[in-house]
This record gives sequence, structure tokens and C-alpha cells, in this order.
Amino acid sequence: MSLSYTELANSVVTKMPVYEPGKPIEYVAREFGLDPNDIVKMASNENPFGASPKALAAVRAMLDGVNMYPDGASIELRDRLAKLWDLKPSQFFVGNGSNEALMILGQTFLNPDCEVIYGEQAFVVYKIATILAGAKSVPVPMPNFQTDLKAMRAAVTDKTRMIFITNPNNPQGTVSDPDELLAFAESLPEHVILVIDEAYAEFTDKTPDLRPLIAQGRKIVVTRTFSKLYGLAGFRIGYLFGSEEVVGLMNRVRQPFNSNLPAQVAALAALDDREFVETTLRGNAEGVKTLYAGFEALGLKYVPTHTNFMLVEIEDAGKVFVELEKHGVIVRPMKGYGMPNHLRVTVGTPEQNARLLTALKTILNK
Repeated sequence: MSLSYTELANSVVTKMPVYEPGKPIEYVAREFGLDPNDIVKMASNENPFGASPKALAAVRAMLDGVNMYPDGASIELRDRLAKLWDLKPSQFFVGNGSNEALMILGQTFLNPDCEVIYGEQAFVVYKIATILAGAKSVPVPMPNFQTDLKAMRAAVTDKTRMIFITNPNNPQGTVSDPDELLAFAESLPEHVILVIDEAYAEFTDKTPDLRPLIAQGRKIVVTRTFSKLYGLAGFRIGYLFGSEEVVGLMNRVRQPFNSNLPAQVAALAALDDREFVETTLRGNAEGVKTLYAGFEALGLKYVPTHTNFMLVEIEDAGKVFVELEKHGVIVRPMKGYGMPNHLRVTVGTPEQNARLLTALKTILNK
């Protein structure tokens, strides 16, 4: 009898959850016989206002050079980030999206003797990084859709190696109190690495500055992405900052040329595109107000957001999710996060928001 691939696989792989992104527009179009051009995707928290024009122009100008390998050390981008954050270039790790930084943290620091703490309904990549390293997951409940810092601190043991916190939260959209988060970080013992995932931090002013604690030698790293605010999700580029030591160790693990050339060029240009950033932030703020009012008019409960997405409670959310697809609107069901009666909705353009609310009204009034 021949062995199956499953029998030959690393045992931890068979225990890992599969990350399920929002459905692609083309897939939904084929499934329901719709025109792809008439479908709006509000599922993956992409920037509905497009990408930074400066980034796109910079990429178009360098396309003749893609026969060459990219800068494997992302020197120019790390120099630019260092100026932006008033840190040293050697304190930055550039990755294939901030997801890669999260995964490499797991590969660098976790092993089967470790425990990892994260919110029970937090971003699933934390669980994936933990399981892949063979470490023990310690999920902590999230009452009222919030990170429970007290419960997390109580869960710390001598075996705790890492704590993942999304701030603002994904998929809930909530944010931790800045003073409480700083106090939590200061309370942790030396053997614990605190990972603060700030993928959506640009959409709020409620996140604390963790650089002084990093300078003091606290074991804290922060991840950021160019996917959301800057509209570069398709390029897959993000970064982490922390101590020179933690970045040096992570660079031993990362693959050569892990961030591609167009992505680096786009990220550099996007950092200087203040007009696009302001347009996105202004449009997102207006969209949040529109969705608040629309959900209230429909009698739907929602979680107030500090991001570019919203969590809305809908009875029989799985069925509504499918019905929305039939209307050409793609959102994200939350059953996989233990919230079967919720949908996560990206804040869209005025037209997209109106399309979503009109479709919801039609579906709920059937």
C-alpha cells in the first residue's frame, strides 16, 4: 500500500487552518452568471479609491528594469522608513506583505516548547504561525469584540514566548486604550515578545507610540502594511520595526529577494503621496458615517470602527452573504472567526456603499 501525501507531511501542517481570502470578482461572476464589471468587492479591506497615483507612475517608469533582481536588502526603502519613523534603517524588516513578517517571527522565535497568546477571534495568521512552529496556542476570549489585555496578562506563563495583538483589531475594527496597551507592554517579562500588528493604524489616532519602549530594550515589534491606506495590496509589501537584534535574526530566516522590485518602487513613491493619503482618509471617514446611518436605518447592529471596515450583525448572515453575491456585492462572512451571525464589510466609495445598502434592504425585506 502506498503512502499518501498527508501521511508524509509534517504533522503540524495537517492541523493548520487554511486562510480563506475574500472571493475574487471573477469567481463570483462565473458562479452567478454576472458581469464582472458590475460586481463590487467589499470583502478584503482593499482601498476602494485605487492605488497611489505616484506609486503607479513610479512602477510604470521602471518596468524596463524588471529583468534585474530587486535590492535584496530593501536599502532605499528602509532608509526612507527610518527617516519617517526617526529610527535606524537596521531596525526595519521589509517583507512580502506584513504577513510575511508575522510568519517569519514565528519561524525565528517559536518552537514546540513555547506558548503563544492571541485573541480568540483575532487575525488567523497568528494561529497559523504558531501551529507551523509546533508551538502551543493560547487563545484568549474577546468580550465585546475587544482585546482583553488583563486576560492576556493573566495567561502569561514561563513558557509564553510571543503575544500577538492587532491594533486596531481585525476583524472587529475596535482599538485598545493607548495607556492600557502601554502599561500592558511594560508589564511583560523579558522572555515574552510582544507583536503589535498595526495594519490599520493609519485610520485612527488611538494607537500609542511604542518606539520609546523599544528604545528602552522592551521586546516589542510593530508591523505595518502598504496594502490598506496606500492601495498597494496587489504588490504585497509591508514592514516591521523593532530592535536591530530582532531584525538581524529575522533576516537570517527570510528568503533572498523576498520583496519584489515593483513593490519596493511603489512603496517608496506612495510614502510621498500625501494627496492620495488624505483623499483615502477623508473618503473612508465619510463612508463610515454613511454605513452607520444605513445600518441603523435597516435596524442592524454594528461594531463602531477605527478602520476601513465594519463588523455588522445580521441574522442568518451566511444566507445573506450568498444573497449579496447574487446582487453583485462581495463581503466577508465571519463564521470562520466564530461569529456566524456577522459579516465584515469594507468601507467603499459612495457608490459602493449605496450599492451594498440597497442590496441589503432588498434582501432583508423579502
